[in-house]
Amino acid sequence: MSGHSKFANIKHKKEKNDAAKGKIFTVIGREIAVAVKEGGADPANNSRLRDAIAKAKANNMPNDTIDRGIKKAAGEAGTVNYEYVTYEGYGPSGIAIIVDALTDNKNRTAANVRNAFTKGGGNVGTQGCVSYMFDQKGQILVDKEEYEVDPDEFMMVALDAGAEDFSDEGDSYEILTDPANFSEVRENLEKAGVPIADADIRMIPQNYVALTDEAAINQLQRTLDLLDEDDDVQAVYHNWDDSEE
Repeated sequence: MSGHSKFANIKHKKEKNDAAKGKIFTVIGREIAVAVKEGGADPANNSRLRDAIAKAKANNMPNDTIDRGIKKAAGEAGTVNYEYVTYEGYGPSGIAIIVDALTDNKNRTAANVRNAFTKGGGNVGTQGCVSYMFDQKGQILVDKEEYEVDPDEFMMVALDAGAEDFSDEGDSYEILTDPANFSEVRENLEKAGVPIADADIRMIPQNYVALTDEAAINQLQRTLDLLDEDDDVQAVYHNWDDSEE
């Protein structure tokens, strides 16, 4: 899997139309609401909220929108009833797919996710059926265009910040962390003046699968598009090597 597509896909998502930007803001808004409910409205005492705010800023969410979201969540803390759910399944040619959702109606979300898999010729499986093929890691990406630095020096900065792994991915640097240390590493890098293009805890595939059949690619893309359009879906992970797409 080329590292280029990791970063190119993220940049592509950020540069999509206003409807896609609205979806991203909805996703982050829910994360802020849950973070406030679980840890309070003060970012200084709530690392999960700090992570959500950093994610919001990386996606160009206006500060006043972030502040309104926090205040709204604080005022409605007793009524926020979103819960995290995860679905696992297979796309065409056995491509492994994991769907993370944050929903206030699990029946609705389950039906929508199942529909997305079915329309793409795949199927939802049982918990654990594909997650063993992924590793949960904190992933931090730095755009080389935004940060001119000697790679070896930067690697030492990242490792000193607590990173597990560092790699030069062509147009970006990828830093991986233990999920438990993700917030600390991200904040240490920010304090060191590193401009972070993207940071989140993700499921990273251990191996990638290439698809050559055009029909299978189209079916898989249909599933991914339907999932991407669903406001309940927070993130979708798969082991398709889409670097040539």
